[in-house]
Amino acid sequence: MVDELGQIFDSSGVVVVAHYEGLTVAQMQDLRARMRDVGGSVRVAKNKLAKIALEGKPCASLADFLTGMTVLTYSEDPVAAAKVADAYAKDNEKFVILGGAMGETALDVDGVKAVAKMPSREELIASIVGCIGAPASNIAGAIGAPASNIASILSTIEDKAAA
Repeated sequence: MVDELGQIFDSSGVVVVAHYEGLTVAQMQDLRARMRDVGGSVRVAKNKLAKIALEGKPCASLADFLTGMTVLTYSEDPVAAAKVADAYAKDNEKFVILGGAMGETALDVDGVKAVAKMPSREELIASIVGCIGAPASNIAGAIGAPASNIASILSTIEDKAAA
């Protein structure tokens, strides 16, 4: 269990710690499904084991949040787990974000919310592809524009000659 938690702490882009006291099984399943949809996971582990697993890890600051009934949400994408956790906390008052870590950077509640507002990996890739494709479409538009202008001028001249 400790080794498995250690791998989670090593390989995750972001880990968010939250209290989940009072959540029903259905609500936890909903949280797990939302995390799974973005490539993340949810893990409930004994705080003592998680603290042992955190020893020597870059995100060792998470140990401060491990009190009471805690749940770990994590993802390789440095934004996905924070987005889902933040959205779920807004929908469910029994899910209370305590903080998290992004590599060596410790995050408080506001830090998790700030990370949640950042664009995800897929959104960044889409915007980069859009920026790369934009010059080509602008060039095609510029090349095609004079031809269409000439065609409309010729059509106007033809209409005037016919009249």
